[in-house]
Amino acid sequence: MMLAATPVEDDLRHLCDRIGGRPTGSRACDRSVDWFLEKFRQAGADLAWTEPFPVPHRWEGDRTAARVVTPEEAPLDAVAMPYSATTPKGGLERDVVFIGAGSAEEFERAGARLRGALLLLDSKVLVTFEDLFGDYLRMPAIMQRAEAAGAAGILVVGARDRHLLYRHIATFGWPAPLPMAILAREDGLRLARMAQEGRVRLRLEVAARTGPAYRSRNLLAEIRGRDRPEEIVLAGAHLDSWDLGTGALDNGANCAMLLDIARQMAALGTRPRRTVRFALFTGEEQGMFGSLGYVRAHRPELDRHAAVAIFDIGTGRFTGFSLGGREDLRPQVAGALRGVEGYGAGRHTADAFVGTDNYDFLLEGVPNLVASQAQANYMENYHASSDTFDKADLRELKVNGAIAATLLWGLAESPERPARQGRAEIAEVMRRTGLADQMKTFGLWAEWEKKERGRPD
Repeated sequence: MMLAATPVEDDLRHLCDRIGGRPTGSRACDRSVDWFLEKFRQAGADLAWTEPFPVPHRWEGDRTAARVVTPEEAPLDAVAMPYSATTPKGGLERDVVFIGAGSAEEFERAGARLRGALLLLDSKVLVTFEDLFGDYLRMPAIMQRAEAAGAAGILVVGARDRHLLYRHIATFGWPAPLPMAILAREDGLRLARMAQEGRVRLRLEVAARTGPAYRSRNLLAEIRGRDRPEEIVLAGAHLDSWDLGTGALDNGANCAMLLDIARQMAALGTRPRRTVRFALFTGEEQGMFGSLGYVRAHRPELDRHAAVAIFDIGTGRFTGFSLGGREDLRPQVAGALRGVEGYGAGRHTADAFVGTDNYDFLLEGVPNLVASQAQANYMENYHASSDTFDKADLRELKVNGAIAATLLWGLAESPERPARQGRAEIAEVMRRTGLADQMKTFGLWAEWEKKERGRPD
């Protein structure tokens, strides 16, 4: 049924073209939640509702401008990094210091020149998922070095060619201590050459709408189970997106796919053994706050979650699933996918990582999966102004829908279900997979240590 004619293309087109980019806290994000709520009800879901959760800080980009004023005037294309500090009205004017890749040694060589300066950080073009993850991992330490050196702000040479602008976070949900902006790659490289030849002075303006904690909403819908309705297989995708593009690949396509799965399940005339619950989270881009809100609100029933599967990487073909560091999930996942073996979605990995909405389920010990996908055109459009409806591979989206629907139905029908892990077992997953090191890098470790985030026992 998933490969037949369905409204998934029309759903994704409406989301992207009529609603557009959806930063959490924006009117567009709220509109998308309300729109999907009505669509799930029309699709025949047994229940559909929204749930509020807190987001600790508001940040919406407004205006970013950068201009060389010495030795010659030249405008530069720039966009603020999310959670960047704002500049004084009218901007700030400072000398530019090129710090290469931003290593500790490069900071040390620059010495006193860093104080009060705008630091220019080099980047390589991002081609692979490993490139992207490495770029995220380096930013917290660079930001800390810049603050300690007394820098006025950070400019990043864009990692995309042809003046493509994109959002790229350096913090998970808290305000950065400095103004931070990404320059169009060609402008950034030009500025780097000029800064290495002699003195360059630049005026930077970063304006954003900021504020204290506020509430956003997740959308939830259910196809109720026939025999074990209290047991839940949860399928999740994040509905929020950054604002430069319209969030087609990240992550509107997978939201539309889950709606289509719910529609087809409702039309079958039968129900799976367990309840299949669909969750469209917001707050993901800011720090996975929607899924964090979910696990806190639903902690009494987490023991009854048989599995959580998250979909978040565009329309490239599913190649398998990350098992959240749990090899014990492999037989059940393979069994659930047996009916679609010909699609090549059997390469499962036992890794664990920070980066999408499975994170807090992992910290709670709930069996969790993340769809691994072929890169396709995801990386070149990631968080960029080019992430628009025309980039979606609609044929592959439908194939992915067939794979995901088979997985969810198989997990819901499975006679057995894996156990929820306790805190000691979760800690061992963190150690074995390197997740603990990632959490420390991103400033998330203290929440786990203090039992503010994750299973306390």
